[in-house]
Amino acid sequence: MYNIYGAAGSGSVAVEATLELIGAPYQVLVEAPTWEGEHQRNKVAAVNPMRQLPVLITPQEQVITESAAILLWLTEQHPEAALAPLPGTATRAQFLRWMSFIPAAIYSMYWVRDEPERLMGPNTALYPQLQQRTAERIAYCWQVMDRQLTPGCFLLGDQLSVLDIYVAVASRWTPGRKRFYSEAPAMAKVVKQVDALSALQTFWRKRFPFSDGWEG
Repeated sequence: MYNIYGAAGSGSVAVEATLELIGAPYQVLVEAPTWEGEHQRNKVAAVNPMRQLPVLITPQEQVITESAAILLWLTEQHPEAALAPLPGTATRAQFLRWMSFIPAAIYSMYWVRDEPERLMGPNTALYPQLQQRTAERIAYCWQVMDRQLTPGCFLLGDQLSVLDIYVAVASRWTPGRKRFYSEAPAMAKVVKQVDALSALQTFWRKRFPFSDGWEG
């Protein structure tokens, strides 16, 4: 059994969706929407001093943090699921590139957005400007990624990978899917296909529902 510290709509959703596709047993041991304040972040402190999601506890009781690391590790542990290109291939190189790009260039922006005072201090007059600039930066990074990919059915060709899951989840956050579609038209078709995967329909409804206005 895999145990997860996560939250609906958060980065843990990509990990949970991957475990759904693998067919491995798991449970969300602790639900902790850490963006809601200290009380929620403290729920995670025992397993991650950064007090961030997601955290995966393996069946061997290893603790793994960082969403990209967790996703990569799961593909290695469950090669039968074929959710990553094989090591040594040209596709693998691009897979690793973009799996690193998302947390470095995009995911990191949300640490700033969730609580602007972490960097800006008590000067709340500057918060709207920071929110706008980080949203523009995220949109630009999606654009950069889109211009360097030539997707097939999925981002790296015809085989679904955890990169597709990662992008489908992260692209739902600010500035929203509508902006994502305009900035990343090549990837737009792929994330819509991931949204529609039959194996994940029940899961999406539970952990990241497509409610009215979800595209932004």
